[in-house]
Amino acid sequence: MPVNFEVRQSTIGDLNEVAEIFNQYRIFYGQDSDVERARQFLFDRYEHRESIIFIVQDVLQKRLAGFTQLYPVFSSISLERSYLLNDLYVQEEYRKQGVGHLLLEAARDYTAQMRGKGLELATALDNERAQRLYEQHGFVKDEEYLHYFLKV
Repeated sequence: MPVNFEVRQSTIGDLNEVAEIFNQYRIFYGQDSDVERARQFLFDRYEHRESIIFIVQDVLQKRLAGFTQLYPVFSSISLERSYLLNDLYVQEEYRKQGVGHLLLEAARDYTAQMRGKGLELATALDNERAQRLYEQHGFVKDEEYLHYFLKV
C-alpha cells in the first residue's frame, strides 16, 4: 500500500499522539515507558513555547510516522540564534521511507525562516544509520570543539 506523508509543525492539539511516539523514542534510548510523564513534559514545552515540534503523518493510516523536536539556543559570540535538534524519531515500520529526510528538511527550513545560524545535534556514537542520514543532509561532525556535560 502506498504511503502519503504530510509534514507539519505540531500544535498542542497533537499532544496525546505526539506523547505516544515521544514515549517510544525515550524507550529506544533505554528509558522506562511513561506516557503520562512524556505527555506532561511535552505539555510544558507547548505551554511555554520552549520547543518546536515537527511531525510526519501517514495520512492514509492517520498515524504519526515520526517527529523531531527543536530547542532554540543563542550564541553570545555570534549574537545569533541556532536550534538544537534534540530529538528525531521514526517509527520502525516507516524507516527507509524518507520520513527522516522530511523531518530534517522541515527543521532546516524552519531554521532558515527564523534566520537562525544553523542546526546542532548530537547522536550516539554507535548510531551509524542516523549519522549517515545527518551527513547526507550536510551536517558536519564537529572536529573543532570538545563538548562537556556536568550532571547536577
